[in-house]
Amino acid sequence: MDFQVILIAVIALAVLGFVLALLLFVVSKRFAVKEDPRIGQVLEVLPGANCGGCGFPGCGGMAAACVKAADAGSLEGLNCPVGGAECMQKVAGILGMEVAVAAPKLAVVRCNGTCEVRPRFTTYDGVKSCRVANSTCMGETQCSYGCLGCGDCVAACQFDAIHMNPKTGIPEVDATKCTACGACAKACPRGIMEVRNVSGESKDAFVVTCMNMDKGADAMKICGSSCIACKKCQNACGSDAVHVGNNVAYINPEACVLCGACFEACPRGAIASISVKGIERKVIATMPKAAGAKPAAKPVAVKATDAPAAAPAKPAKEWKPIELKYDGAPLMPSQQILLAGPKDISNPAPAAKEVQFETKRTDAPLPPSQLILLGLK
Repeated sequence: MDFQVILIAVIALAVLGFVLALLLFVVSKRFAVKEDPRIGQVLEVLPGANCGGCGFPGCGGMAAACVKAADAGSLEGLNCPVGGAECMQKVAGILGMEVAVAAPKLAVVRCNGTCEVRPRFTTYDGVKSCRVANSTCMGETQCSYGCLGCGDCVAACQFDAIHMNPKTGIPEVDATKCTACGACAKACPRGIMEVRNVSGESKDAFVVTCMNMDKGADAMKICGSSCIACKKCQNACGSDAVHVGNNVAYINPEACVLCGACFEACPRGAIASISVKGIERKVIATMPKAAGAKPAAKPVAVKATDAPAAAPAKPAKEWKPIELKYDGAPLMPSQQILLAGPKDISNPAPAAKEVQFETKRTDAPLPPSQLILLGLK
């Protein structure tokens, strides 16, 4: 091959590469997107969890939103649930703004359908996922509103703040680890997980741990700690924080003053007191007796010598199966079943109709249709 041809090809490729590189350089400068340097500074302050609890796609989106809000003159409505108030103070310092202290929040489980109060009537043997179980069946209990117990909320939590209680079958939230990012609430297909405002560093709150919207009588049959919409909590509340709608009560955290009147008034123990220390529930020993019900009689001890002798059991009637014959020879059991039916050759005592059939048909000749059926003709 001629050396001159190779040299021309190399020079042409070099010139083409140079021209394309120059074109890319010009385009990058012409259409460059300038990023505010404050976004990078804010991003360094954020925890980097990328949980989405702030409402933006990751910490980068949160940083850009903070810079944009600062240019508008206010950081109101922006909060990093993982970093908390300390993190937002640093962000405000970088942007030269002031930020109001946001109310602390906590994820709560609005279901108390434990294995003790909400019996299981079936076994779910499918994919271990609440979303799959909710779309394919009602769950292992008769409550179509309660916790399914598959642990989607546990898998969604990045901070190890939710664990399934093996005894109750209900998830429990560790208030000391919960950052109120809302990942568990998004993962729950029935909306049982709720991120709500709580009071102070102790994270005190009163929550109705039931979402059953069935009528009271039906809800009582399904779960022993269900809300029956009796409105006793609503009538006991003096701050208008408790309201009953769709056959279930709800406590507004914005209006609740933590007086505990609803907690004491609930006859079903459906309201729980939540704090960093744990969950406190009102123990309901026994349900109220029905009107007109008589008290149960006390058991009386009876000596074996005083007990009356039991009457001797009557001997069971002995019954022999029907024997159908053809030309003096008994038919096979399978032929008897085809002719008389399985009830006529079984051991239980026959009815009057069957006795009449035996007496009437034992010696009677078989018609041609039955002979064909039995394979005898």
